[in-house]
Amino acid sequence: MAEQQVCTSCGTVGLSKRVTRGSIVIEIFLWVLFCFPGLIYSIWRLSTRHNACARCGGQALVPISSPMGQKIYRDMLARGP
Repeated sequence: MAEQQVCTSCGTVGLSKRVTRGSIVIEIFLWVLFCFPGLIYSIWRLSTRHNACARCGGQALVPISSPMGQKIYRDMLARGP
């Protein structure tokens, strides 16, 4: 089961989302018309996958069980909504 994470940018606590850069439409277009560029683009898209905050898209995530995650979580609770 995935561990909840805290975003250091916006303070959101929750599960991250998996983000793939680029466009699936461009990838399909390149595969249909040009096989080699399609392969290169597909490899690039797969190599740039990363976890991001579901709210702001930030990549600076820390596990909530870590000391830094606990500190950020406490600071967000102290601030309130």
